[in-house]
Amino acid sequence: MTPRATYRVQVRPDFDFDATAGLADYLAALGVSHLYSAPELQATPGSAHGYDVVDHSHPNDELGGEDGRRRLVSALRAHGLGLVVDIVPNHMGVAVPAVNRAWWDVLRLGRRSAYADWFDVDWEHGGGRLVLPVLGDEDEPELSIVDNELRYHEHRFPIAPGTASGTPAEVHDRQHYRLVSWRRSGELNYRRFFAVSDLAGLRVEDPSVRDATHAEILRWYAAGDVDGIRVDHPDGLRDPGSYLAWLAGAAPGAWLVVEKILARGEALPDWPVAGTTGYDALAEVTGLFVDPAGEAALTTVDGPFAALAYEGKRDVATGMLSAELDRLVRLVPTDDPGPVRDALAELVACFPTYRSYLPGGVDDLRAAAAEAGRRRPDLAGTVDKLVPRLSTVDDELAARFQQVSGAVMAKGVEDTAFYRWTRFLVGNEVGCHPDPVAVTPEEFHAACRRRQQRHPAGMTTLSTHDTKRSEDVRARLAVLAELPDEWAAVRDRLTAEAPLADDAVAHLLWQTVVGAWPIDATRLHAVLTKSAREARTATSWDAPDRGFEDAMRAVVDRIHADARLTGTVAGFAARITPYGWANSLSAKLVQLTMPGVPDVYQGCELWDNSLVDPDNRRPVDFDLRRDLLARLDSGWLPPVDASGAAKLLVTSRALRLRRDRPDAFTSYSARTATGDAAEHAVAYDRGGAITVATRLPLGLARRGGWGRTTLDLPSGQWTDALTGRAWTGTVRLTHLLAAYPVALLTRD
Repeated sequence: MTPRATYRVQVRPDFDFDATAGLADYLAALGVSHLYSAPELQATPGSAHGYDVVDHSHPNDELGGEDGRRRLVSALRAHGLGLVVDIVPNHMGVAVPAVNRAWWDVLRLGRRSAYADWFDVDWEHGGGRLVLPVLGDEDEPELSIVDNELRYHEHRFPIAPGTASGTPAEVHDRQHYRLVSWRRSGELNYRRFFAVSDLAGLRVEDPSVRDATHAEILRWYAAGDVDGIRVDHPDGLRDPGSYLAWLAGAAPGAWLVVEKILARGEALPDWPVAGTTGYDALAEVTGLFVDPAGEAALTTVDGPFAALAYEGKRDVATGMLSAELDRLVRLVPTDDPGPVRDALAELVACFPTYRSYLPGGVDDLRAAAAEAGRRRPDLAGTVDKLVPRLSTVDDELAARFQQVSGAVMAKGVEDTAFYRWTRFLVGNEVGCHPDPVAVTPEEFHAACRRRQQRHPAGMTTLSTHDTKRSEDVRARLAVLAELPDEWAAVRDRLTAEAPLADDAVAHLLWQTVVGAWPIDATRLHAVLTKSAREARTATSWDAPDRGFEDAMRAVVDRIHADARLTGTVAGFAARITPYGWANSLSAKLVQLTMPGVPDVYQGCELWDNSLVDPDNRRPVDFDLRRDLLARLDSGWLPPVDASGAAKLLVTSRALRLRRDRPDAFTSYSARTATGDAAEHAVAYDRGGAITVATRLPLGLARRGGWGRTTLDLPSGQWTDALTGRAWTGTVRLTHLLAAYPVALLTRD
């Protein structure tokens, strides 16, 4: 069953199956058709996200186990709702070996383990031992033997049969694993999820591994408990296409979406899925509300983003992902591995998309080779020799290169360059393209027509558990492009009064503050520390610069303690917030009514000024949302104010219309306004439902409003689902959008 709309809930130990079941009546009233849940299988104890699955055979006990899962399904069905679950085929959690019986058995028995083929390990490189980066920096680690286990502080490891006699160091030397310092991750011989050593890659290309790790999810689907499956990180798989073909056959009729990040202009491979999880739609909608002229004024000083992206990717390839790079080098016979390593690093750094999907993507590989040769002419010969192998479907080097290139892109761009290129943060988002981020109405309409034709049932979204800034923070920051000179003056004044040694972090700080204001110091400390460490310019996770971080915290504290700073921040935030609200309402209505299946991230039906995780996984006040929805249903038309009730009105009415009138959302055609302010309107007809939204609201206010700008409606009488007002013929936008910056019209 294809959902009409979904609502994402981060199930976790402190918001378990029963708590989620308690939302069923509210979600039904809101208008969605399906709950879209974070992973539900057994995860590492205390996991706040569920992506570190340790046991695929049963639901997470900390969420309520099988009984809790059944209660959740029953509650959803009682209110006419379905369930979409998130699955993690690429990796398993190995931070606590004792709770992952497969990993524990491999550590205990090595290659003789029945689970040895589950994990992607280069045993030969490790001398037959699995290399684990868990030790500190001490010369003589404090190992001990307790209850026939090898212990290192809180870490527990199994002991192979017949190897328990001797000192702890001697016992360690006899094991199928070797403990090394966490700083020696470059020596690892198992594939990871990106650079996370606590997440070990799974070999789901092996049918026995695939079947074992999917049996429980498929049991739920066969029982009718699950209608859809969201596949996490398909780019990490050896052969995503074959895997997805198998999954589609194993769950016939299931709604399948993939967390695939598309580069600008890249099409989704021909996979048997409904579409992506919506980051491409996020980029299109976000860019629609950015003024391209002002964006250029804000960003040109930093130079082209592509240069920083290249630097970030090469830094990651030769640094935190050096183990993965070296594994590629070992697949190339040579007496001089240096040039091969450099050439592979250049290729992944220059690769224009996340990965190829051989035999597709060869053009991207050739483009990367040309760029690598241009940057490093001395490596051109080596690059040319590698390209034929990297283009060959059944070559081991090609298969692993594809897995590595996606990880390099994610860590080098999303988690490095996005934190270094900070003059205008709106486009520094998963799936976005920050140089430029602006999308013209014509480009947006073209993208919607393509989506309607190719993936009408793919997901659309504006906020997720992985977005660095919520949709409402981005909507407010988009206003900066409408007043770049005014913002530059305020930013320079703030920077002068409370300077930081790193300009990029300073720009990120002040945009974060005005974009999320009011925000308390505790949240701001956490977000900025993570952001600065990800950037790895002034400080980092591996080598925190306490002096810089203390100075950064001192600035944050001053923002809240210094009346002058507080006044400047609060004053400018107040200046842009009303226009940010207009952007938010417009972006939300567009996302909810454009082609695709819309998702609402938990809490985002009201204003939500969340930032990068874990900030965006904070508890949601659902009682407040229930009360406000009840008031709306009693006939209240709220003002556009700090309560966020106007966003709940837009969200609920759009979702209900999609639920109740699916026939009104079967096509796509742009509608064009006429008049002096026409550029500020974006409108389209979905086949019986017309969306009208405002873009660049500050510029609209400067020109004095809509004036005599009009929109022609098709024949018949049309009613606004938000206000209940009826309209016919040619309508003036100053009247149609008098109450809200958006309208959702349906033919009576």
